[in-house]
Amino acid sequence: MSIPRLKSYLSIVATVLVLGQAVTAQAVELPDFTQLVEQASPAVVNISTTQKLPDRRVSGQMPDLEGLPPALREFFERGMPQQPRSPRGDRQREAQSLGSGFIISPDGYILTNNHVIADADEILVRLSDRSELKAKLVGTDPRSDVALLKIEGKDLPVLKLGKSQDLKAGQWVVAIGSPFGFDHTVTQGIVSAVGRSLPNENYVPFIQTDVPINPGNSGGPLFNLAGEVVGINSQIYTRSGGFMGVSFAIPIDVAMDVSNQLKSGGKVSRGWLGVVIQEVNKDLAESFGLDKPAGALVAQIQEDGPAAKGDLQVGDVILSMNGQPIVMSADLPHLVGALKEGEKAKLEVIRDGKRKNIELTVGAIPDEGKELDSKLKSGVETSSNRLGVAVADLTAEQKKTYDLKGGVVIKEVQDGPASLIGLQPNDVITHLNNQAINDSKEFAEIAKALPKNRSVSMRVLRQGRASFITFKLAE
Repeated sequence: MSIPRLKSYLSIVATVLVLGQAVTAQAVELPDFTQLVEQASPAVVNISTTQKLPDRRVSGQMPDLEGLPPALREFFERGMPQQPRSPRGDRQREAQSLGSGFIISPDGYILTNNHVIADADEILVRLSDRSELKAKLVGTDPRSDVALLKIEGKDLPVLKLGKSQDLKAGQWVVAIGSPFGFDHTVTQGIVSAVGRSLPNENYVPFIQTDVPINPGNSGGPLFNLAGEVVGINSQIYTRSGGFMGVSFAIPIDVAMDVSNQLKSGGKVSRGWLGVVIQEVNKDLAESFGLDKPAGALVAQIQEDGPAAKGDLQVGDVILSMNGQPIVMSADLPHLVGALKEGEKAKLEVIRDGKRKNIELTVGAIPDEGKELDSKLKSGVETSSNRLGVAVADLTAEQKKTYDLKGGVVIKEVQDGPASLIGLQPNDVITHLNNQAINDSKEFAEIAKALPKNRSVSMRVLRQGRASFITFKLAE
């Protein structure tokens, strides 16, 4: 081998060795979870539930033998598996579910998910030593999907609780649970995001992770590297029924607040403003005079709610609450829900292009929200050809039903901008271009003066729910 080729070969070998050392050094820096798992596992439990259901004669499972001759019926019954019977003699079936949980106090209080124990007639907790104990349900909170259980015991192993508010995207986290019934399965990953809002879960700022979570993990703890519980594994995003890289955990700060309220009073109280809000997109931001999309747009204010008793108005864009910025509209319910009835909410809003400070007294969220009646009655029609929509004045009864001082109801949608933005007959328009509408005459005047080639906002009430939409007039 020539000298130049030898030097080239040695250079390649040296490079490979250097890269190998770098990879080895990087591998050494990866966390070791063995000590964490050894210390935490004794306090992680398996939860199984049983729900007794009335017998249903399902085709292919339990044939209907009524009407058969006695001899034939006896023949078929002998060949069928016996079903458990209730004390009244009725046949019953049992539905079973499986999940995880963890002990938070030496005397046997356990946290898990509400959906793990929902509608259960019996709850069994299996400890790490394989012993099984019946659990008492202390209370549940479906809104946060948290449930508090109690088993009889003393000096039980407990987990250290951390602060989920300190979590940041990119941090290592570990889950321990019972996916598919495999007890004390350990999985790891990182925090993908914090403060996530999910559909119908507006009061929980979920922790998103890429930790592998599967059925049976629900209710189990999520740990940081210090071995502290920072969340309760609750949901996964899936199209296949299994883990797909996106899972969600309830922050432990939220779960412990719920737990303490369930322990002391049996129910959970959350703050409530009585408003319907929506996201501020680019076009809405332009129409309201904002430099960029931000905040929560007040689309509707509930009658007799805290906001209705204060100075908040439809069309206000809430930018912050008690000094906390509202970047996305979903940030507001998290902050409001953390307050208690009677506490103050200091809001910074944009109204008519100007900043304004408002202070409201927070109420308690009701069990069931009031729904607005969606029935509309006909009125005298007036047309606005510029928008391509025929409208009518609201009757006194309609104004009372919707708790409105003014507005118009759509009678017909013609070709034009109204059709393109999805307006429908019986929609109620209350604001146009940031101006409140009293009647059809005023609507026509405002529509006639709308600017061209600029985002214009319109507040529409459909089936009792209000929202702002935007459009542009090109002509």
